[in-house]
Amino acid sequence: MIILSMAVVSCSQKAEKDPVTWPAAQAPVADIKPHNRIIHGDTVVDNYYWLNDFFKKGSDSSNVVKYLEAENAYTKQMMAGTEDFQQKLFEEMKGRIKEKDESVPYFFNGYYYYNRTDEGKQYYKYCRKKSSLDAVEEVLLDVDKMAEGKPYYAIGGVSISPDNKLLVYGVDEVSRREYVLHVKNLETGEIYKDKITRTSGGATWAADNKTFFYTAKNAVTLLSEKIKRHALGTDESKDVVVYDEKDNTNYIGVGKSKDGKYIFIQSQNTMSSEVRYLGADNPNGEFKLFQPRMKDVIYSVTPLADKFLIVSNADGALNFKVSEAPLDKTTKENWKDFIPHRKDVLVQGLDEFKEFLVVSERKNGLTNLSIRNLKDNSVHDLDFGEAAFTVYPSVNREYDTDVVRYGYTSMVTPSSTFDYNMKTKDKTLLKQQEVLGGYDTEQYVTERTFATATDGTKVPISLVYKNGTKKDGSAPLYLYAYGSYGSSMDPTFSSARLSLLDRGFIYAIAHIRGGEEMGRQWYEDGKMMKKINTFTDFIDCGKYLIENKYTSKGHLYAEGGSAGGLLMGAVINMAPDLWNGVIAAVPFVDVVNTMLDDSIPLTTNEYDEWGNPNNKEAYDYMKSYSPYENIEAKEYPNMLVTTGLHDSQVQYFEPAKWVAKLRTMKTGNNVLMLKTDMDFGHGGASGRFDYLKDQALEWAFILKLEGITK
Repeated sequence: MIILSMAVVSCSQKAEKDPVTWPAAQAPVADIKPHNRIIHGDTVVDNYYWLNDFFKKGSDSSNVVKYLEAENAYTKQMMAGTEDFQQKLFEEMKGRIKEKDESVPYFFNGYYYYNRTDEGKQYYKYCRKKSSLDAVEEVLLDVDKMAEGKPYYAIGGVSISPDNKLLVYGVDEVSRREYVLHVKNLETGEIYKDKITRTSGGATWAADNKTFFYTAKNAVTLLSEKIKRHALGTDESKDVVVYDEKDNTNYIGVGKSKDGKYIFIQSQNTMSSEVRYLGADNPNGEFKLFQPRMKDVIYSVTPLADKFLIVSNADGALNFKVSEAPLDKTTKENWKDFIPHRKDVLVQGLDEFKEFLVVSERKNGLTNLSIRNLKDNSVHDLDFGEAAFTVYPSVNREYDTDVVRYGYTSMVTPSSTFDYNMKTKDKTLLKQQEVLGGYDTEQYVTERTFATATDGTKVPISLVYKNGTKKDGSAPLYLYAYGSYGSSMDPTFSSARLSLLDRGFIYAIAHIRGGEEMGRQWYEDGKMMKKINTFTDFIDCGKYLIENKYTSKGHLYAEGGSAGGLLMGAVINMAPDLWNGVIAAVPFVDVVNTMLDDSIPLTTNEYDEWGNPNNKEAYDYMKSYSPYENIEAKEYPNMLVTTGLHDSQVQYFEPAKWVAKLRTMKTGNNVLMLKTDMDFGHGGASGRFDYLKDQALEWAFILKLEGITK
């Protein structure tokens, strides 16, 4: 670990750093093949449309591959001088990870379940012990062995039958989130002939131990469109469709209640949902509709012994409320308030127990757990003592228990697992992530501040830095955000991030609109026809951090991935001179073209997030901010763009086209690099260490721009 004095010295040096030199490499130039997009009387020429060809049937994809490989070669050449540094960063980050480790065991249906990792291994072993932690270990899945010789390998879902004898698990070997389900006999080790393709990865057992339900995906769009029932020993062609989703804007899934009594099918888009349910002991029965979908109403269902609880935004409950309904009368007219709507508290979910209810909430932009005694209806909150933190329910599979397990972390506190007795209010720390190499929490500072957005809105920013880092404008600052789908980017710990902090960086998360950090309205104000707020919030956060001397121009860096990559594309168009370097990971940057193509995975599911460009008003608005549409002849910041050839979420051709067009249009000498992983998809490498190589490349890029090379 670099000592404090070195970090401070490096900060003062950075304010007067020498110009960065790069190899005199020739960047690839993509072929221009004009393609006209004509809609709403608007003609747009897309010179790089041909880069879509890799997954198109009958297309010659060889030129696409050649271009991507040329870009990879260029990136490798440009970063050649950092290869030793990248290796050092990789070893540094890997060296903080405890290689031989074990998760905290959780108890379920007579067994303790846990994962363990072995030294030098990329994956893990899924294990259990019967009744006692002193019992003989059963290795249910040896993923290290299963993944041997495969560039990518992911287990999608693990489900144990009620009699503890069978296991269903999903496997993805391509990284397109398309899983094949397999069944294993845990007594004999036999893998059954049952093989179910093109699923979302999970399965839900009925009570009979021979029937399970799963979500089937569309072959082209990869949308979750059917719930099917499988009987052991039969071919997948015989599987029965128990639910067929006709609305291609909805996601669907199937699961079981904690008490094991009900199987639920949830269908939901951004604005509405509906639930169907069935007794787990009646797998061949008909699912009942809990409440037909209602316009602009989202709801979910949790069963208790004597009632159903419903979390919904019905009746104008913007931040959601909790209602109750009788077990035999579930429709809306029977719902009564159980926890009324509160303007200052967002209800995010419920964890049910026999005598308690744990409500996951969000207050003042921070997560919270509220404990409710179901016998006397008394309520108390858990207490946490940091300025910015994240708390969440952990694995709680047991129904008849007084103990809730939760996770806790902050930007300086490693991930911690606690058991909390809801009766006695005693809290027990079971495990805290061990950071090898002598990590000392006291050497780092976390704080929370607020930037004022263009329209006067206060936007939270979470920051972490090493003690002694000067806030005089000399420190480099790395600003991260996401800002879409109501996904909140809560402050959490990262051991990899220490490689930046120990070299004098400040790391910040901008909690911009489009997430849900400050409640449901925060999300509503950063989507659809208000999407621009997401981008201006981020720019205003960057300006605030400069004005308040956390950093200065020339030392501000930005990163976002996926929809956060859209954010990066938008802010470099809107404020290109604010950032010295930008990392756009698997970026969603060709918004209009993607949203016009309903054959692309997930497009129709996204209409309620971005709008449907087949409608002119949505088209015009989307076109006004889409990064690919708004590239101009001007100087852009230094950029590293990453993607995966097999990405099903944001397909490779979006960043490839974006980079090709940027190369043609941009002025100045700032670098632009594209790295395509030819084996992986949206989430990158599947091994627990391989992803650190990508992180080392990104850190080396940013550090090089700061003149830090060791």
